[in-house]
Amino acid sequence: MPHVSDYLVLGSGLAGLSFALRAAETGTVTILTKKQRADSNTNRAQGGIAAVFDANDDFEYHIRDTLVAGVGLCHPDAVALIVRDAPERIRELEAWGVTFTSGEDDTARFDLGREGGHSKKRIVHVRDHTGMAVEMALLEAVRHHPNICILENHTGVELITEHHLCHDRTGEPGGGTHCWGIYALNGETGVVDIYLAKVTLLATGGIGHAYLHTTNPRIATGDGIAMTYRAGADIANLEFMQFHPTSLYHPDGDSFLISEAVRGYGGILKTADGKPFMKKYHPQADLAPRDIVARAIDTEMKKCGDECMFLDVTHLDADDVRTHFPHIDTELHKLNIDMTREPIPVVPAAHYMCGGVLTDLDGRCTIKGLYVTGETACTGVHGANRLASNSLLEALVFSKRAFENAVEYIDRGEVPSLPDIPAWDDSGTYDHEEWVLISHDKKEIQRLMWDYVGIVRSDERLRRAKRRIRLISEEIESFYKKTRVTTALLELRNLACVSLLMIRSALFRKESRGLHYTTDYPETDDQNWLCDTVIRAGKIFSQPLDAPLNG
Repeated sequence: MPHVSDYLVLGSGLAGLSFALRAAETGTVTILTKKQRADSNTNRAQGGIAAVFDANDDFEYHIRDTLVAGVGLCHPDAVALIVRDAPERIRELEAWGVTFTSGEDDTARFDLGREGGHSKKRIVHVRDHTGMAVEMALLEAVRHHPNICILENHTGVELITEHHLCHDRTGEPGGGTHCWGIYALNGETGVVDIYLAKVTLLATGGIGHAYLHTTNPRIATGDGIAMTYRAGADIANLEFMQFHPTSLYHPDGDSFLISEAVRGYGGILKTADGKPFMKKYHPQADLAPRDIVARAIDTEMKKCGDECMFLDVTHLDADDVRTHFPHIDTELHKLNIDMTREPIPVVPAAHYMCGGVLTDLDGRCTIKGLYVTGETACTGVHGANRLASNSLLEALVFSKRAFENAVEYIDRGEVPSLPDIPAWDDSGTYDHEEWVLISHDKKEIQRLMWDYVGIVRSDERLRRAKRRIRLISEEIESFYKKTRVTTALLELRNLACVSLLMIRSALFRKESRGLHYTTDYPETDDQNWLCDTVIRAGKIFSQPLDAPLNG
């Protein structure tokens, strides 16, 4: 029997949880999360949330900083929306139980930090583990809400739309393609179940594990983008993958993120022989936008042949550093690194996808009944490069707007009646013993993406990656059609899908802008490329920034 609720939420990060808490006041909510409920990019966000609270700051400054970082591709209306809504969303998080770090005296409500690309101090934070604190507070609120059911170890297989039905329903109210829910794999039983709802929210996070080095959790395999693309929605700007400039470089450590706030606090990037280098690349030096810092580190590494650069805070007061960055300090000490006495070895790593499923200002994509927020969405806020600490803010603001629009969608009677959905058909498939033949494909995709679709690109590298990953994708698809699904197989299939979409987007844009840097077109071309890159039903084209959502 299908599982039916009023709202279905895929993902348990800030975008999904905040939507669920609102939706639970008007109906029943089912949250599906792939692994443990706290596995998300939200949980790993160290820096904080950008919001104007300081008397010396202003909404216009925050808007300007975001637009500058986005190198002309931000949608101004989307940027103004999140910036002006930010203070209220911070107050709402406090009401949900988040206790932000306060200022040093009674006159300062928050201890406002500053990060790369920001002209003022405006980062509201919980020391250096803001994402974790926010995630835990919202999970606690969700856990005690009677209208919310959260199911772990459930992986989305396919969104349920007209093409899963045996008859045509395009004549229903509203016309076009509708989403009624999802086929999801129960990791404990191995059974693919049906989850139906009046409204589905997709907030499954990013695609960092398309790359060999990433700050993302292991669940970030592009599932939401891949499923939505296969269902027919528009995908935009996948050429703009943000590489965090400073993840830990250590043979015994995972790609642990060293927050941008460390540089904001006074950290200096240096070569192995102790020479600062960022002034050569940008007037803001170590506070330059992330894309510039990442390319600078990459350039310096290639110049000298070293495998990493170093982030130095040894000139700062040791006690203050430990107080401001307790989480980073603790994690480094586990690897016998004392950041107050020695520089931190760092290397860029895939961090945040600025593109995604194309949405409007209410979180709607081109499939009715389906909303997309968080890193899975392309809202127009980030443009060609995300400004630090705007991501959690974007998730909060657009999940609120998505909820408000979803309520109107339901109240207007636009929701088609739930059809009889056929059970997942795995007839003719079997538990394949030859998984070993394609299990290596994930590492091969990650290595190809890292080597050829990384911080610096060229047409030759991109074409090589496209040829090889396309062959891998065909092998995976053939294996998928004759094998019972597993989480590993679904992730592999989705990684191959989003990797090809990223490569196509990068080949299409014939310029360098923000996070997309190609040696074949090293200059920014506003005359021809001040537009979004959109992929729809296999076709790729440029779309004006002010174009309405096509749905």
